[in-house]
Amino acid sequence: MAASNHDHGDHALGHGGCGHDHDDPHHGHDHGATDHAHHGRSHASHSHAGHSHAAPPADGSLSGAFALGIGLNLAFVIAEIVIGIAADSVALIADAGHNFGDVLGLVLSWGAILLAKRAPSRRRTYGMKRSSVLASLINAVVLLVGVGGIAMEALRRLVEPGSSILPVPVMAAAAAGILVNGFTAWLFHKGNKADINLRGAFLHMASDALVSAGVVIAAFLVLWTDWQWLDPVVGLIIAAIILVSTWSLLRQSLDLALDAVPSSVDPEAVRAYLASLPGVVEVHDLHIWALGTTDTALTVHLVRPDSGLDDALIATICHELRERFGIGHATFQIEQGDAHNPCALAPAHVV
Repeated sequence: MAASNHDHGDHALGHGGCGHDHDDPHHGHDHGATDHAHHGRSHASHSHAGHSHAAPPADGSLSGAFALGIGLNLAFVIAEIVIGIAADSVALIADAGHNFGDVLGLVLSWGAILLAKRAPSRRRTYGMKRSSVLASLINAVVLLVGVGGIAMEALRRLVEPGSSILPVPVMAAAAAGILVNGFTAWLFHKGNKADINLRGAFLHMASDALVSAGVVIAAFLVLWTDWQWLDPVVGLIIAAIILVSTWSLLRQSLDLALDAVPSSVDPEAVRAYLASLPGVVEVHDLHIWALGTTDTALTVHLVRPDSGLDDALIATICHELRERFGIGHATFQIEQGDAHNPCALAPAHVV
């Protein structure tokens, strides 16, 4: 691993890291106005603990699942639109819009998983892992636009009622949706715990099956009571469901894009573990961020007075961070805590 972009003085014994063999451009530290110039001393060494990231392989099985899921849902969206227009059902058209958003989400997720497997380059030293974050962000924005259209049409139907819907075709189409969405959810059930993209695909498909069940119930009630207003009301309910789930997706995607600590990692627990290490008297400049939706990185300064570099300890830290917290790429700066050459931190940079 090439040296990280830290420029500290002779207080630094050296850097230890575990991760890919590439530069660490993401979190070079600039600690206030203090200029940490080298005084003829080089950083000592780097320790590399082998590890693998948890991204599920985009093998034939996973690609086949995406292709089948996309094909089935796209065909179903077209059928829903045709039947929804013929039956004059806002609820069915709203469900079609929701399903189309999920088709787009599947396409983006599939593409992001493939891009994330590309090897790092000199310019993209972390590869293209962030593509999965961008996919989630784009998916959220598109779904929010769709929600606005659905809600406006449903409200218009409530204010200006039009022709009556045909409940039987609506029930038939929505019942087919339960089968299609349920089967697609099953395709991604196996890998949904390993990758947030797959988990998102699974949850979206499972919720779609429930939404389709709601459309069936609404159409049945219209058939039974002839209360035509139930159809646009169900359309509004569907829009609300999409809004809630999409808002959560948007918030999580923005957090990852802005380098927030992933929700799966407790930063205080990480700090406590690092502080408990042999010889460590201070932990500072701790940063934890997501490289993508399945990879987490960490950089930290560890003050170990009168302790040299310890490759075995660094290997142990890498292993524990990976096993306990899911952090697969870690870089450590080991310092002696020399009072004459402090690693000064501006208040705004203290973490």
